[in-house]
Amino acid sequence: MRKKTIEDYVEIIYDIQEQKGQVHTNDIANALAINPASVTEIFRKLHAEGYIHYQKYAGATLTKEGKRIAIKTKKKHETLKDFLIILGVNKTIANEDACKIEHVVNPKTMSRLSKFVEFVNESKERALWLEHFDYYYSTGKFISCNPDDTVSCPIHKKRKKKKLVD
Repeated sequence: MRKKTIEDYVEIIYDIQEQKGQVHTNDIANALAINPASVTEIFRKLHAEGYIHYQKYAGATLTKEGKRIAIKTKKKHETLKDFLIILGVNKTIANEDACKIEHVVNPKTMSRLSKFVEFVNESKERALWLEHFDYYYSTGKFISCNPDDTVSCPIHKKRKKKKLVD
């Protein structure tokens, strides 16, 4: 079974299992808008490969290994989504793209992205360079200025006005 399929299914099983306990084929079929018979086939394969405990009509639960993969996949997904949102990507698109990228990203890249997202999220204020990037993205103009430049820099001018209003 493909890594992407395993990760997608154990991730959604994990979410439903957290809410309901036992996961039935109809839960997955409804969540993914697919035929319950297709889910049954996937459940059988996931069971055979040791990712879920499955009994027909009783439903499924994740094994220890299935839960480990689900948590790891969810963490990658959230980190990638947060990274894309930091870049200014719409939340819905960031979520969709994270779902695709999470299966192919190199672990070393993922480690670096995780640290970057943690770093940015721990910052007390939004980093000026991110504001400069937003400006560059929207205008195509690169800003190189001193943070004390409240006259000619469009970013710092706005910040100064905002502080005066607060």
